[in-house]
Amino acid sequence: MTDTQKKAVIFGLANKRSIAWAIAQKLHAAGWRLGITYMNERLGLEAKDLIAELSGASGFMCDLTKDDEIARLFDELKSTYGVLHAVVHSVGFAPPDELKNPFLMTTREGFRIAHDISVYSLIAVARGAAPLMTEGGGIVTLTYYGSEKVVPNYNVMGVAKAALEASVRYLANDLGPKAIRVNAISAGPIKTLAARGIANFSDMLKTQTERAPLKRNVDPGEVGNTAAFLLSDAGSAITGETIYVDCGYNIMGF
Repeated sequence: MTDTQKKAVIFGLANKRSIAWAIAQKLHAAGWRLGITYMNERLGLEAKDLIAELSGASGFMCDLTKDDEIARLFDELKSTYGVLHAVVHSVGFAPPDELKNPFLMTTREGFRIAHDISVYSLIAVARGAAPLMTEGGGIVTLTYYGSEKVVPNYNVMGVAKAALEASVRYLANDLGPKAIRVNAISAGPIKTLAARGIANFSDMLKTQTERAPLKRNVDPGEVGNTAAFLLSDAGSAITGETIYVDCGYNIMGF
């Protein structure tokens, strides 16, 4: 490690199919020093094996639904790294029944959980990270096209992603004077652990291939490349944006 090495913390690593893992690999290849979090000991079992593949990376346990754990985490990060230059927020969840039942039947508790984990967690980690980002930097979160168009079976997650994208804009405004940029990447459908909960997910992949201008699905590594770009000096004038990495699917009318 060198004093000039940039440091990032990554939230949302579950397994090797996670978008967070693809981003971690790209940042590691670019020379970043990484802190990678996992929610609990169970998820930590697989995460720790992956973290071991990235020289210089460290693992930290943090449940983003608990403010005391978030505070403890950033105390640890301050002790370990001193300064942070980037945050990757690849976190989203809704109770399975909220994705199976019609959107009209969304429960109050399901709505709360989806927004707490998928949206509020971004605000919480940005607030925790900002005091450590004394040299400026970037925050990147992950969203999906269901935030602006109806995607069958995406339901309350679509509404949560719309709130997430609005939060990106408000955070970008708040943090801009500190030279901290906040952006979202809207990735096409990818076979992640979270995607398993979406009914007929294979149909989403098939439709993407048929209708996207590039006639294929996006690769996680392509999302990783975009995140690495946004967090690098090359993305220094980009903030408050939603960047589509979906093989052009979002531009099509039908």
